[in-house]
Amino acid sequence: MEFSTATIILIILAVVIVALIGWVIATYNRFVRLRENVRNAMGQIATQIESRWDALTSVIAAARQYAQHEAETLLQVTQHRVPLRPDSTPADVANDDQAFAGTLARFNALAENYPQLRASETYSQAMDTVTRFEDNVRFSRMFYNDSVTKLNRYRSQFPSMIVGALFGFQPEPYFENTATKSEMPRWS
Repeated sequence: MEFSTATIILIILAVVIVALIGWVIATYNRFVRLRENVRNAMGQIATQIESRWDALTSVIAAARQYAQHEAETLLQVTQHRVPLRPDSTPADVANDDQAFAGTLARFNALAENYPQLRASETYSQAMDTVTRFEDNVRFSRMFYNDSVTKLNRYRSQFPSMIVGALFGFQPEPYFENTATKSEMPRWS
C-alpha cells in the first residue's frame, strides 16, 4: 500500500496538531497546579493568622480579671476584623498585620499597667502561643513567595508564556519585606 505525498503530509500535520494540543493541555494543567499552590499557600497564611488572632483573643480574655473595660474594648476589635481567605492578597495580609500590631501594642500598654497580669502563667503561655503563630506566619509567607516564584517564572518562560497569556494567567504579587517585618516582634 502506497501513500501519496498529500496523505503523508496530512498524517504528519495531524500528528503535529495532536502533539501541540497535548502540549497546550499539559501546560494549562501545570499553570492550574501552580496557581492552586499559590492559593493554598495564601490559605495557610490565613489559617496561621487566624490562629494568631485567636491566641491574642485568649490572652485578652484572660486580662479581663485585671482590666475589665480595656479587655472588652480589645476583644471587640478582634471580633470585628475581616478574616483572610485563600484568595486574599498580600496587601490584605499587610492590612491585617497592621491591625494585629496595633491591637497587640494596645494590649502590651494595658499589660504594663497591671504587673500581676504580666506575672500570670496564662499571660505567659498565651504570649508564647502568639509568638509561635507569628513564626508560623513568617514561614508560611516564605512558602507563599516560593510558590509565587514558580508560577511567575513558568509564566514568563517561552513557550509556556503563550499558553499563560491565552488563558489569562496573571503574575501573582509577592510579599514584600517591610520595616515592621524586618525585625522579630517583641511582645514585652
